[in-house]
Formats: sequence, C-alpha cells, structure tokens
Amino acid sequence: MIDLHYWPTPNGKKVTILLEECEMPYRVVECNIGRGDQFTDEFLRIAPNNRMPAMVDHEPADGGEPIALFESGAIMMYIAEKAGKFYPQDLRGRYEVNQWIMWQMANQGPKTGERGHFARLGDDQGDQSYAVTRFTNEVNRLYGVLNNRLHDRPYIAGDDYTIADMICYPWCVNWKGQDQDIEEFRYFKRWFEKLSERLAVQRGLAVGSDMSSDVSKLSDEEKARRAALLYNQRARPAPE
Repeated sequence: MIDLHYWPTPNGKKVTILLEECEMPYRVVECNIGRGDQFTDEFLRIAPNNRMPAMVDHEPADGGEPIALFESGAIMMYIAEKAGKFYPQDLRGRYEVNQWIMWQMANQGPKTGERGHFARLGDDQGDQSYAVTRFTNEVNRLYGVLNNRLHDRPYIAGDDYTIADMICYPWCVNWKGQDQDIEEFRYFKRWFEKLSERLAVQRGLAVGSDMSSDVSKLSDEEKARRAALLYNQRARPAPE
C-alpha cells in the first residue's frame, strides 16, 4: 500500500492521475498546506523540502523497509517503474520521457506557479504588473513549447501515453485562469482534450475535491496568517 501525503494542487494531482491509471491501491493522507501540515516534524522526515506531495511505499518491490520519497517527478518515476506501465524500459524511450519530466519540474510548474503568485497579490503589496506580464508571457511560451512538440505526435514522448503527459496535464487544466487561450495552440488542444476524456485522469483530478476551502471566504486575519506561513520562507535552523 502507498500512502500519498496530498493536497489537491496540480503537483498532487499528477500523482493521483498516475495511481489511478495504474489501478494501484493507495491511501490519501491529507496534508493541508494552508494549515501548515507540511512543516510538522512527521512530514519533514519524509519530505525535507516541506512541500507536498510525498509518498511512503509500505510494500516496495525489493521486499525491504518502506521507501519514502518527495518531489512529484521522482514519485511518478518510482510508481511507473514499480507498475511497469507508462515508462519505457528501453534507453532511448526512457530518456525521451525523462527530459520532459525535467522540463515540467524546472519550467512549466515553477513559471506557472509564479504567475499565479503575483496575480493573487493585492495592491497593498505594490505594483505587480511587470511580474504578472513577465510570467504570463512565459507561461504562454511554454504552451507554445508543448504545442510545437505535439504537432507531429499524439503524446509528448511520441506514440505512447506516458508519465510525461500525466506530469504536464494538471498544470494546463486552469488555462483560463492563467490568462491563456488554448485556441492559439491547436496541437496542444487536441492532446489536452484527449487526456481530459480519460476516466483515470478524471478520477485523479477529483481526488481531494472536498479538501479545498474557498479562499475568497477566508477572514482577513486568516489570509494574513496563511501569507505569513507560505510566502517569503527562509532557511529552517538545523537540529542541534
């Protein structure tokens, strides 16, 4: 059984999509990032970067002690390898997938996240127009990268559906909120609509739908508490 420490964000949904596609049993362990669960000692023992998702496999393939992993890309590679699905075994095929996992982790996720961060800031934080424009344009560029990639192939890594597709898809679901128009990207749109029809993708996206709270309904005090908790973090002191 896999324990998935999870909150319904795009990074969490990458993993639930894969688990649903693999039909692999798992248990969701709520990691409420607004409450600060990611800073508890218990969570930090498996995810030292204090970010979810994190995973504990209590039945690893080698039959040994449970394996704990953090970082969504590493988790997805592990699960796909264990399941023997959605991750090519040949050298060329595997690195075709690997490079797009790295692309997503280094580009699509962070740049889209930064765009959302600056767009959410209020006027009391100063003029954010340059930052919003900068990252909106960068997100647009990244949609173009996917669109160009998909112009001559059905999936990101080629003819087969892989974890390269699953890791990118959740960050595209909110394209309207990212101020993008997918009509500009016809090859991307074809791919996006095809994945959206998959039942396992739908199930994976739905995990934790009852967890999120409506941020617009939070009190000013709670919004300030969360901002202090989540933004402008600095280094944690090392244990004595």
